[in-house]
Amino acid sequence: MEGAPRDGSGASERALLSLLGLAARARALVTGTDMGRGAARDGKVAAAVLAADASPTQARKLVPLLEARGIPFAVGSNQADLGAALGKGPVSAVGIIDPSFARRAMELAAAPTLQQDRGGGEPY
Repeated sequence: MEGAPRDGSGASERALLSLLGLAARARALVTGTDMGRGAARDGKVAAAVLAADASPTQARKLVPLLEARGIPFAVGSNQADLGAALGKGPVSAVGIIDPSFARRAMELAAAPTLQQDRGGGEPY
């Protein structure tokens, strides 16, 4: 990701975090790198969000799989804010299962306050 991680102050980033919280309550996502990888391998993930401050090791585990499967993903927020939006502790990645939530999440992620990568480059 270019530049410093975002602090969550952008309106679209807050909207994305709110959407992810709603998706969590609807049980329409999986949390964490390992669960995200498993769901992506099973063809269940429609999109993903990675925390900007996730470790490069975690990103290397998930990003190549997302790219290989053609799954859109965004990099934004931080682990603490991402986890807080879901009612959990720090979370490095979220896999969105529901296609409607995934589509809206990627629309919000495309807004200027988040860095988005739909493949074709290393986000870290």
